[in-house]
Amino acid sequence: MSRNTTAMVLGPLLGLFTVSLGNGFISSLTSLRLDAAHVSALMIGAISSAYFVGLTVGAVTSDRLIGRIGHIRAYSSFASLTAITFLLQGLIFDPWAWLLLRLVTGWAMVGIYLVVESWLLLAGDTKTRGRLLAIYMIALYSSIMLAQAYLGQVDAWGSSAPFMLAGILGSMSVLPMVILPRVSPEVGPVEPLMPHHLIRMTPAGVIGSFGSGIGIAAVYTLLPVYLQREGLNVGQVGQLMAAAICGAMVLQYPVGRWSDRRDRQTVLQALSVICAGLSLLVVILPTWLPLLMVLLFLIGGCIFALYPVAVSHSADRAEAGELVRVIQGMLLINSVGAAMSPMVISPLMNRVGENGLFWSFVFLHGALALFFMWRQKHHPAPIPAAPFAASAQMTPIGAEIRVTEELVRASEQAQEAQETEHPPASQDEANARRTGQATMM
Repeated sequence: MSRNTTAMVLGPLLGLFTVSLGNGFISSLTSLRLDAAHVSALMIGAISSAYFVGLTVGAVTSDRLIGRIGHIRAYSSFASLTAITFLLQGLIFDPWAWLLLRLVTGWAMVGIYLVVESWLLLAGDTKTRGRLLAIYMIALYSSIMLAQAYLGQVDAWGSSAPFMLAGILGSMSVLPMVILPRVSPEVGPVEPLMPHHLIRMTPAGVIGSFGSGIGIAAVYTLLPVYLQREGLNVGQVGQLMAAAICGAMVLQYPVGRWSDRRDRQTVLQALSVICAGLSLLVVILPTWLPLLMVLLFLIGGCIFALYPVAVSHSADRAEAGELVRVIQGMLLINSVGAAMSPMVISPLMNRVGENGLFWSFVFLHGALALFFMWRQKHHPAPIPAAPFAASAQMTPIGAEIRVTEELVRASEQAQEAQETEHPPASQDEANARRTGQATMM
């Protein structure tokens, strides 16, 4: 990347890293504090879901606010709001208040993601988006991983210290943004393909995106509860959560390269089977910290890799002009799964014990594997249109970063090849096609 591009993206990425670091502390501590206070499983699930509901709602509404007040002011507003919610959580311990605060936090955080991702779109073009996406993922996942790794040390400072630190980080994240050049990226309209269109186009992609949303949300919100109920202290919980997030960041690339060489449905099957098997091992084996760390590293890698492989599979089936809308639609389906996840799994954990989390992983990924096998048998997937692109769960606007020049070119080539294999049945049909195209023009 050029020096100008680096200078343009440095501020937003530093801001994202800083505020995500604070949110990483609060995300785990919210579940841990509620569980330690013996709040009901249903309420823990509702509070956990509220954050993802806020993310989903903000993803389709906050773009209008950004367009009205500008990116820098919008970012400052969203970051200030996250700082306020973090500090209020430290001042008020009331489950209903926390539910509202986590809902607002989710809405504000997705506003931050919208600003940062639209800035990346402005800074790069289709030739550099792959590198920008990789840098974005490193900034996002590394901040969450560091927050988990140092969770024990921060919690040891006092009961309100993590919330104060998160509030400070949220406020500090504004600083890199306010020194940026006064440019205003355009926020395009969010027009994802509707679910019924996506289901007809790529059922495996839709089910994979939805199932991965369930798994990802459970890792973020309910895995800390499981670890605490296993008798681990906050520091150990943070270390194991960091291992899961590290797996999510590291394993996407080898999994992606594998999916480039095979039918992506085969890769989706394998990831589901591996995740179900590893989850079963967590249930049946005794809790031994080094072994659990390895298992969670692999489980995190498999769960988080499901989403980008499912999206890449969907992109293989999309026309070049539909790529952005397809990826936006997959993201919203993933968000719906994430919003439902804690509400469904937390009561199960209360009924059958903490192992209910991993039993849910066993059944979820077992069902996904069976579906992918059935789908592949009846509808084999096409040859991958373009190399796999690793990805975090982005916003609908940021989804366009995935649409690289290579992906567009490969999609156009695949479409041309399909037309070559299925030419018009007669000259009359060819003339009719040309007439129709001329009419549209």
